[in-house]
Amino acid sequence: MADSVMTRPMERMHEWAYEHAVILKGIEEVWHKTGNIKYFNFIKETMDTFVAEDGTIKYYNKDNFNIDNINNGKILMTLYKQTKEDKYKKAIDTLYAQLLEHPRTSEGVFWHKKIYPYQIWLDGLYMGAPFYASYLKEFGHQEDIEDVIKQFILSYKYLRDEKTGLLQHAYDETREQFWCDKETGLSHSFWGRSIGWYVMALVDVLDYVEEDHPERKTLINMLQASMDALIKVQDKETGVWYQVLDKGNEKGNYLEASASCMFVYAMAKGIRKGYLGAQWLIDVKKAYNGLIEEFIMVTNQGLVNLNKNCMVAGLGGDDKRDGSYAYYISEPIVANDGKGVGAFIMASIEIEKMCIRS
Repeated sequence: MADSVMTRPMERMHEWAYEHAVILKGIEEVWHKTGNIKYFNFIKETMDTFVAEDGTIKYYNKDNFNIDNINNGKILMTLYKQTKEDKYKKAIDTLYAQLLEHPRTSEGVFWHKKIYPYQIWLDGLYMGAPFYASYLKEFGHQEDIEDVIKQFILSYKYLRDEKTGLLQHAYDETREQFWCDKETGLSHSFWGRSIGWYVMALVDVLDYVEEDHPERKTLINMLQASMDALIKVQDKETGVWYQVLDKGNEKGNYLEASASCMFVYAMAKGIRKGYLGAQWLIDVKKAYNGLIEEFIMVTNQGLVNLNKNCMVAGLGGDDKRDGSYAYYISEPIVANDGKGVGAFIMASIEIEKMCIRS
């Protein structure tokens, strides 16, 4: 899959898009696993399209205060640690400066974007927290990890549904948005990929939380509870998951690749790291086999395709993005979307690491 990505033109190269980091993080893992420099070179060439010699980032505007724009920072961290080129450190510092000024809810959780005020989206945890935590470990003050952990604890507090254990896509602190429940502030559907972002963020941020930190167990418990909830809505026949997680039997719903890949990544890494017990081995292997059987196709040219990806979904901005079931199943379904492809590569690497460990 990594070689297929490198053969196809990268999408959205006219934007500082968060998808780049999802794909490149997967390719980074392939580089670490194989030692083949071509994978590192691809990462560097891609990011050098955006990062100038003086460290400025093409297409980036801090004043948009879009948490999505932080995600590529984790790739810049890799490049700086490998090359020590000053331009990467300057770009990293630029992204960190956004976090220092980024608007927050009354309790201190980052808004998803300036144009989405007082809103917590699950997506934002993946976009901001792993970079934030890695920056603190490399360049900052480790005690500031408390702020990173707070992002997860408060998001979990407000977005978790007590009945199912699943997390809603978003929360509006003001309860003013047309897509939210006026009593709870919550959106109305359990969208698979939003929870995928959350559980991937959890297993990645735990890499930066010290073993003796008093809240480390809290984060692990949140991961365990979230994965328990996801197993309950897993499709029993295929081992993968639906676009709207709890409505598998409803008309129009479909098995969706990107979320399924994200869940497998989080589950496999959770097992490998000891956050999830050995009883999860059967579940993760079934789910990974499901990814291959349900979504993967190899073309006549030998390229690997990942089918059935939701191209995009969000809340607000226009009237149709109302968080309803009808909305989430209406967005385009595409092949080889970067969010799914990157997650598939990361999941595959983790499965291989986990199998070697077991």
